[in-house]
Amino acid sequence: MKDVIHSVFFGLKELLRWNTMKYALTTGLIVTLIWIGIGSQIWDTIIGLGSRVLEWIPFSLVRANGAWMLSSFLWLQLVLLTFALVFAFFGNIILQRIPRERYTAFSIAVIAGSALFWGIVWLFRGEYIYQQFLRLLTWLPFETLEKGIAFLIGFYLIYNAIIVTILFVTSLFSEPLIRHLEKQYFPNSEVHKDHLFRSIGYTIKDSIIFIVVSIIAFPLLFVPVLNILVQLGLWMWLIKNTISYDAATLVYDKVDPAKLKQHRLALWSVSFVTALFNFVPLLNLFGPYFGEITLFHYLKTTEEK
Repeated sequence: MKDVIHSVFFGLKELLRWNTMKYALTTGLIVTLIWIGIGSQIWDTIIGLGSRVLEWIPFSLVRANGAWMLSSFLWLQLVLLTFALVFAFFGNIILQRIPRERYTAFSIAVIAGSALFWGIVWLFRGEYIYQQFLRLLTWLPFETLEKGIAFLIGFYLIYNAIIVTILFVTSLFSEPLIRHLEKQYFPNSEVHKDHLFRSIGYTIKDSIIFIVVSIIAFPLLFVPVLNILVQLGLWMWLIKNTISYDAATLVYDKVDPAKLKQHRLALWSVSFVTALFNFVPLLNLFGPYFGEITLFHYLKTTEEK
């Protein structure tokens, strides 16, 4: 576990370097803009699909989980609003005092601090906020509630599509970044990437399984608390299967599944930390690169011992 913690800190440190941020921001923003464009074209279809799904869910369950979803959505908006206000009021000071290469790192620190602050507020006042939304939804007609939750379902689907696509793109284009890290920290070794097509095949297979299981488990998203655990578990599984194999192809001449199983606890631990990135928009752009770097460092370090 000591090696895992060391690799996690290594991944976080490298994530804040401009070279890594350049890869993450470029791929992440391009993928996000593409899916926003696709989503805008099929948005009415997504909302219609969400409304039809809600017809099969008992009203009491929809109302209770709708209050939880709106509470979470409010938290997210406050996090983003706080982030925007900091740069709106202190933008000039920030530009003058923060070096360009650390600007993105500072931005991540601000949004992470904002998420932590509002998370503490929700920890102590979350139940009160939930009850107020529950009371509001009791007054609204079902059609209004249905459309509101259908909108959140649409956002959830597009957001997951962005996460899966970024994970796939990271698998394709991570080799130059890993080679740079290898030359800097492991000068006496060599990065392998002779398994490119097999790695892509694993990524596609795992993404399809993730989509199918997500569809099957979709009703569980309407059960408060359980929905967070289900979503976290699905993200962890996808990240573990995809990034662990991809990182292994960069370390070993031949990837041995039995050998990877010996590091099962480490792989799940890194996948858990990586999945947490997905709960905060913007930070989700950096999650796959963090996971790739962290697992590469872990596997490389343990291989050389």
